[in-house]
Amino acid sequence: MADEGIFATTAEVQRKVGANASATANVEAYINQFMTEAESEINAMTRFNWSDAYAALNDDVKGLLKLAASNLAAIHVLNFDPSKIPHREFENRITVLSDGYTTALSLLRDQKVKTFMEGE
Repeated sequence: MADEGIFATTAEVQRKVGANASATANVEAYINQFMTEAESEINAMTRFNWSDAYAALNDDVKGLLKLAASNLAAIHVLNFDPSKIPHREFENRITVLSDGYTTALSLLRDQKVKTFMEGE
C-alpha cells in the first residue's frame, strides 16, 4: 500500500503521533483515510481546493498544508484508542497538534496570505 494523501505522508503523521499510539490506527491504511479526510476538511474550511492546485504551490504553502493535514490526521490516530497513552500526555499531544492545525488553517484562510501564496 502507498501513501494516498497529497499534503503529507504516513511517516510524517507517525512522527507527530509519537510513542504508544494504537497499533491498529497507526498504520498506513488508517492514516491514508485520516489524511484524505483531513485534506477535504482543509479544502472546505478554507474554501479553496488546495489539492487540485498543489503542484503549482510554493514550498511555504505546501509546508502549511502539511502542518495542518498531518496534525489533524495524528489527532485521529491518537483518538482511536486514547487508553494507550497516559491521560496527561494524551491531552498535551492533542493540544499541541490542535494548536498547529488551527494556526495553519487560520493562515490558509486569510485572504492576504492566500493572495501571497497564490503569487498574485
